[in-house]
Amino acid sequence: MTVGRELARDERKGIRRLVTGWCANYDSGEDICLPLDGSCYMLGKGWTGSFCRYFRGSVLPLDPVLEKAVCEEGPPPDTKPCAVCGKPFLPEGRQAYCSPACKDEGNRRRSRERMRKKRAKPGQGCYDLGLPEASDSKGS
Repeated sequence: MTVGRELARDERKGIRRLVTGWCANYDSGEDICLPLDGSCYMLGKGWTGSFCRYFRGSVLPLDPVLEKAVCEEGPPPDTKPCAVCGKPFLPEGRQAYCSPACKDEGNRRRSRERMRKKRAKPGQGCYDLGLPEASDSKGS
């Protein structure tokens, strides 16, 4: 038997954000759940346990960190902030970025910094051939 736990403030805020932004059963004009023809009980949810079937199957997977935190027992999952955007995500191995777009941006930043350091080194210019300096006087 699973024992419910109280939702943290960030978890309640995340559920509210998902319901009001993505739930197809939620009518924001009248602030009701259409199938229930009354208030949406997900908005006042304070404990883990039973969730609206549509919310759990279709809306909650949009935020995998929140899904793992509220649907699995035990301590909250270890999340890691994305190195580019700072958004928390569930890393797979040594993953540092939350999406392919952030990965591309991170690689561009690293490459840019590497080239900046390379160009800043003295004597590393592309036209530095190591030839002796030419004198200004012409031979007569």
